[in-house]
Amino acid sequence: MKKIATALVAIVAIEHLYILVLEMFLWTKPAGLRAFALTPEFAEQTAVLAANQGLYNGFLAAGLIWALIRKEDGYPLRIFFLSCVIVAGVFGAITAKPSILLVQATPALIALIFTLLARRSVA
Repeated sequence: MKKIATALVAIVAIEHLYILVLEMFLWTKPAGLRAFALTPEFAEQTAVLAANQGLYNGFLAAGLIWALIRKEDGYPLRIFFLSCVIVAGVFGAITAKPSILLVQATPALIALIFTLLARRSVA
């Protein structure tokens, strides 16, 4: 259970690194336009805002990576950063695009559940 929880947290961290790259570096490129269903004009107008969003996703990934590096000590960090991802995903689903709930919040929720179960089985 512990290895599954760790793998799921790592997947969420990798996902947010990927989002960082899409939002900060590929927003106006074909991959970014396709991923976010943007027109080139809109992408150009919102590139700075997207880079800002990407930076925040990078901080979420960094927090999760930090939690993984800390191993057992990182358990509270895992809970905190996975919760932040879930809140960001729910907010994004409400304010921007409903699919964000599935793409961002759901993997974090699954990782959080497995993290809590793994911790409980150790105690």
